[in-house]
Amino acid sequence: MSEQIKVPKGLTGVVIDSTRISKVVPETNTLVYRGYPVQELCEHCSFEQVAYLMTHQDLPDSNQLKEFIVRERDYRNFSEALQKLIKNLPPNGHPMDALRTCVSYLGMEDERIWDNSHGVNMDKFLRLLAMIPLCIAGYYRHSKQLDFIMPDKSLSISQNFFHMCFGEVPDPEIVKAFDGSLILYAEHSFNASTFAGRVIASTTSDLYSAVTGAIGALKGPLHGGANERVMHMLREIGTVDRAKDWMLNALREKRKIMGFGHRVYRNGDSRVPTMKRYEEKVAKLTGNTHWLEIADVLEQTMIKEKGIYPNLDFPAGPSYYMMGFDIEMFTPIFVMARITGWCAHVMEQTESNKLIRPLSEYVGEKQREVAPRISG
Repeated sequence: MSEQIKVPKGLTGVVIDSTRISKVVPETNTLVYRGYPVQELCEHCSFEQVAYLMTHQDLPDSNQLKEFIVRERDYRNFSEALQKLIKNLPPNGHPMDALRTCVSYLGMEDERIWDNSHGVNMDKFLRLLAMIPLCIAGYYRHSKQLDFIMPDKSLSISQNFFHMCFGEVPDPEIVKAFDGSLILYAEHSFNASTFAGRVIASTTSDLYSAVTGAIGALKGPLHGGANERVMHMLREIGTVDRAKDWMLNALREKRKIMGFGHRVYRNGDSRVPTMKRYEEKVAKLTGNTHWLEIADVLEQTMIKEKGIYPNLDFPAGPSYYMMGFDIEMFTPIFVMARITGWCAHVMEQTESNKLIRPLSEYVGEKQREVAPRISG
């Protein structure tokens, strides 16, 4: 038996493998995707370009991008079978549960499910990149008892998502903000959902199973579901004049306050300044600065009292709300973005695989005999 190494609970500070996909650079407090700072990717690239980058070694040239976009759009097939599946789901469920079910179904449809070769997994990734927004939008329409809207293959991923949810594409600046949020959410190293996906992939299970497991992990309020809790918090506070006292009371009562702090960042989440600019732009375009004003007071109070800074979920949640999305849609939107990082990690794990199988420290009863029982 190999030597046992006891590590901190939650694997805090433990490096369990290497990756070429992303890194937080402590010296500059910057998140990079394959070496590119994420804020520069938001400034100069579309989500499609970053999706290509996640699963390749570099950004695409014009021909590579064109081929990538064509292949993704060709997979936008909102079939009658998938529509029927969504219509049979409970309309009052959580969209993450619906999405998890849809991804499982897509895996069952794919005859190549056990083929984990790189080329086939790349094709599965493109299919999921195309289909996940359709599934989310379809379930949104179902939950509202509205007719489905068919995908438009002439639109970008972000544009088509708005189209399928609401029947129209908003101001280009709002689409840009949404596209930028997807880039910011696309990847973040060995976070809980990505690690869950890599663990599943390490068993040589299929990519759809890995993504389904990752969705289950992302649903948790301590991970992806935090952006939903942020908006619930802002709605609970309601008005700007209540924000400071609410935060002070919450700190005094030692309540868990969503949207602040991060396991990796100690001096503030490097993605927040970019997302805050998008948030301010959306607030201005929609004429709705109310939530932004409440959030500013909460942020200032938390920093002053505890020196803890907001994470990406803090500006992202209100931004999606101002765009018109229901709170329960926020984490599924996160999936739209993170499917790029998940699939990149699954393929990286598969290329140089070793089963992830840690040990546990048993602290229960010592070995003992089973005493005879008197039968009744």
